[in-house]
Amino acid sequence: MINIKMKYRILMVVLVFGLILPTYAKAQESNLGNWLMYIGNKKINSKWNIHNEVQYRNYNAIGDLEQLLLRTGLGYSFNESKNNILLGYGYILSENYIDNIEEKVSINEHRIYQQFTSKQKIGVVKVNHRYRFEQRFVENDFKMRFRYFLSVNVPISKKEMNSFYLSAYNEIFLNSESAIFDRNRLYGGLGLKVNKNLRFELGYMNQFFETSGRDQINIISFINF
Repeated sequence: MINIKMKYRILMVVLVFGLILPTYAKAQESNLGNWLMYIGNKKINSKWNIHNEVQYRNYNAIGDLEQLLLRTGLGYSFNESKNNILLGYGYILSENYIDNIEEKVSINEHRIYQQFTSKQKIGVVKVNHRYRFEQRFVENDFKMRFRYFLSVNVPISKKEMNSFYLSAYNEIFLNSESAIFDRNRLYGGLGLKVNKNLRFELGYMNQFFETSGRDQINIISFINF
């Protein structure tokens, strides 16, 4: 007989993937790349925190730069740290291929963003919601975008340290102007929680647009200090 906690785990994983798989199937073209990510959080006190992030994205395994993303922000937590509001800034360097030929063009983007995150627990399953609004200065163009991120973490063992967990998320991007749909990211991975301040994940992500898609292997480190 499956116990209540196990039912919650199965329900959350099925819910995330069940809602997303129909749209995932629309991706028509796919190429495998690699994203290396560092996500850090520095606590100033019980309320305030500094977010810092570096992402090195490649078209292939490594060495063919797709994007370099640097992001930071100042956050404030409330409701016993279950909720957090944050004001941030990001710099993004994109190396885009021109019409699938070997030449690239460099695109510089400066980004201001505001976000609200909310954490909850259903049994042992951790659920995270993130709502982000971005103002994007892309070369001489200005754009705005809304993003919604839903993630679940399901522990495999009960240990507090050196324990494995399953991770899944979906994030949808919507533009303020047409075309409204920008992209969607679907991810699943295996994580290792070393201690309360350090964990690592290895996962697979599909990012798809209206008529095409890309696949990435993600290697992620999460560090609180």
